[in-house]
Amino acid sequence: MNSLYTDLNSWSDTLWPNSMLLLGYEGQQFTNVPKQQTTNTVEEPLDLIRLSLDERIYVKMRNDRELRGRLHAYDQHLNMILGAVEETVTTVEIDEETYEELYKSTKRNIPMLFVRGDGVVLVAPPLRVG
Repeated sequence: MNSLYTDLNSWSDTLWPNSMLLLGYEGQQFTNVPKQQTTNTVEEPLDLIRLSLDERIYVKMRNDRELRGRLHAYDQHLNMILGAVEETVTTVEIDEETYEELYKSTKRNIPMLFVRGDGVVLVAPPLRVG
């Protein structure tokens, strides 16, 4: 398991040098953020995301995409690595006879996903439908 951490850590340093990337793996939190920034207090918006590390989150994306998965890592641009992801894509089709809007949802499961931050609209705890 240490090799996974080393691989992810060197990978994150390559992609985001001097970033505030946090990594979580199986309940352990690995971080390259100074200790004073890893408290449970919320002082800025990204602190809410930091508190969601290794938790399931809901991510609303542009182009009617929704993601639900476990947050493994993120950075200040909202680039994220999610695990056990369920992606839902909603498309709208117009019935040619009645001109009604027909909504179609397509779902798929993805074991590990890199999310580019410029497509993120909203990050929240997962919606509970009961």
